[in-house]
Amino acid sequence: MGTRLERYRGGILFSLVVLVLIALAVIQSLRPKPQPIRLSTATPLPSPEATLTPHPLRVYISGAVLEPDVYTLSPGSIVKDALLAAGGATNEADLDRINLALSVSDGQHVYVPYQGEASPPVPPPVRQSTTEIHININTADQATLESLPGIGPAIAQRIIEYRQSQGRFQRIEDLMDVSGIGPATFDKVRELITTE
Repeated sequence: MGTRLERYRGGILFSLVVLVLIALAVIQSLRPKPQPIRLSTATPLPSPEATLTPHPLRVYISGAVLEPDVYTLSPGSIVKDALLAAGGATNEADLDRINLALSVSDGQHVYVPYQGEASPPVPPPVRQSTTEIHININTADQATLESLPGIGPAIAQRIIEYRQSQGRFQRIEDLMDVSGIGPATFDKVRELITTE
């Protein structure tokens, strides 16, 4: 029996080596292959912060400044920046009455008051949206009627007297039946009044 084993010893050894190599090959083929590393040359997308570039601010500065005008300022500007853009304050400026550290916004009007000035001038009214409140000429009191352009105390009183003697206005155009209100005055108030 010992001679038989010696006789096949070389074949058995060869078979074992072949089996080990086959096992290694099978194990290697079952392992996941690593993905190749690819270098991308594409430009990275900008971050959301980079796409939100703030727009410059347009600020009107007037009053006791050397050069009142509309100035373009960088985002984050304050009243002091607007004052410096306007050439600075005049000798008559009362800088204690304004907050130089206040942030400015696009479209803002900065008024620098003069020394001894009672109060800054009232800014012109901003045009209201299309949903603005209309004055009802059938129910408005004298003071409300006087707030309309071209309507003074006398004409406001005539509108009230007309309502009392003739009844309600049926159409806004009936307002021209009141003494002292012609087409020019009516055109000034047309968009501001209603009969309901």
